[in-house]
Amino acid sequence: MLGFKLGLMTLLTIGSFVYLMHWLDRPQGTQGGEATAEAKTSDPYGGVQQPRQPDTAKPPAANEDDGANVAPASERAAHVNMAFVGDIMFAGKVKELLTQHGYEYPFKYVHSYLEKADITVANLETPITTRGTAEEKTYAYRSSPLALPELKKAGVDLVNLANNHSMDYGVQGLLDTLDHLDMEGIQRVGAGRNAEEAYRHVTMDHNGMKIAFLGFSRVIHSTSWYAGNSRPGLAETYTTKLPLEAIKKAREEADLVVVIAHWGEERNNRPIKVQTDLARQYIDQGADLVVASHPHVLQGFEQYKGKWIAYSLGNFIFTTNENPATWESLILEASCSKERGCDLQLVPILTKWAQPIRMVEEDGRKLFEKLTNISVNAHVDAKGRITVAPGPPKVPVPVADQKPAVKSPVNEVKKPTDSNKDVGSGTAGETGKKTDNDTSKPGEASKPGSTTKPSETSKSNGTSKPDETTKPGESTQSGSSAKPERTTAPEEQNHPDSQQR
Repeated sequence: MLGFKLGLMTLLTIGSFVYLMHWLDRPQGTQGGEATAEAKTSDPYGGVQQPRQPDTAKPPAANEDDGANVAPASERAAHVNMAFVGDIMFAGKVKELLTQHGYEYPFKYVHSYLEKADITVANLETPITTRGTAEEKTYAYRSSPLALPELKKAGVDLVNLANNHSMDYGVQGLLDTLDHLDMEGIQRVGAGRNAEEAYRHVTMDHNGMKIAFLGFSRVIHSTSWYAGNSRPGLAETYTTKLPLEAIKKAREEADLVVVIAHWGEERNNRPIKVQTDLARQYIDQGADLVVASHPHVLQGFEQYKGKWIAYSLGNFIFTTNENPATWESLILEASCSKERGCDLQLVPILTKWAQPIRMVEEDGRKLFEKLTNISVNAHVDAKGRITVAPGPPKVPVPVADQKPAVKSPVNEVKKPTDSNKDVGSGTAGETGKKTDNDTSKPGEASKPGSTTKPSETSKSNGTSKPDETTKPGESTQSGSSAKPERTTAPEEQNHPDSQQR
């Protein structure tokens, strides 16, 4: 009997041991020891591999670290990655290229940069319309509504309309532009059916942050383009009353305030005094980031009171000019949070034949060195990261802005010299008006020639030489943002800012 009991205990002990070993050897993360459909696969060299996962990760955001310094969950939630580009239009020679190659043609090499951002912003330097009457100016643009679906598909979420071309086809062209953008689901700032709408900020919510955008222009063809109480038009910043009030209101309602400005002298890579003065006033009033365009060339960066100013992002999708400085462009990536402000990262771009493409590394490095030399309190490293320059803060030394040479005749609305000749462009759009220095020809993007094709960036001259851009003080050409002499335009007596001009 004793032997029988000992044998039974031995069998139970062995059985328990076998069951325990089987339990310990089951696949991890499953119940009852059964493997799931995503069971780890065997490694031929031993061990186990993790199951393959789809590659859905986005490229690193601007100045994103390697995970060593992970922000608290609350801060990571209140965060936004934005991308900004300069002037874009789809008229004239650009239209011919789009007709030949398709409306997706401009975005072939850059859509991934625009799509990966949470919010992407551009300056739309053209009305979107097939109607209206061309204004009496040297360059009058209008672009087909067919361009907007591809603009949206490429990742552009918001455009600025406060510039010197949005009303090239009059009030009708502007109203059509507002309608087409609204139908396409592209947000807009800087213009409206009245002054209230033109100066109104657009708020976009992302990851627990409210980001407010505003658009203002210091380059407007005529005072009749100014938005009024009941007059469609643009948000001008020749005076500061309405822009500063708009920034203050946005500051009260948003976590981050971004101002998109249109200003400066064409082909001058240094900001004029009015640019630096306005940018600082915007920040003093509550703006967190100021991004601008109009000069058709790149200008430098400045950090002021811990906030960043990008004085000009140059052309992005535009007609090709003979000046290599107009071929240089950027995608400005801003990674912003409530607590830490904005970190900036640059993508160097060569833009020719209306098709921007990333520069090769050597050209990009040269461009970053150039930007460092023309920036204030800012340094751009070889990878395009913008940081505060070493040493004590500096004060920008801008070029004095140009003043109008003559006064307006009686009963005539004065036209600023800014847009009498838009030298950064090269075509008069669809009106048959003057064409000047336009080297872009349909089909030449695939032909060898005196200028570099996008596919030849490895040996391009896409980065300009510093002496090829207008130097400080050389402000003899038109294209400045000098304020026009005031004359009374229709409804001007009812303009909310009429006493401030």
